[in-house]
Amino acid sequence: MEIFDLMRLEAEGYENRNVNVFYKNDLFKTRVIVLEAGGKIPECQMESYVMFYVVKGEVLLKKNGESSILKENQVFITEPALLSMETTSGARAYGRSDQGSEIGGGFEWQP
Repeated sequence: MEIFDLMRLEAEGYENRNVNVFYKNDLFKTRVIVLEAGGKIPECQMESYVMFYVVKGEVLLKKNGESSILKENQVFITEPALLSMETTSGARAYGRSDQGSEIGGGFEWQP
């Protein structure tokens, strides 16, 4: 049995996001997302359902042009959509999607 502490996992910024994957298999991939103050993830067309959970801070999520704030201890689950994320104060989050679900852009969920 594996248990992951999302606050203790080592994470790097968006530019080095591929090292933030802490679990993956043939079905899905999970990663820690760390954004410094003013950080953002550019638009990305996701081809599967996606989940984000904010562990610390808050982010502004954009889904198909609609915006909403996601705060600590809140979860966002969406059907396939055009997504982006940014923060003014910094944030640590968890993201999960199906393997190979990204068409192009910033989240880079592809293996």
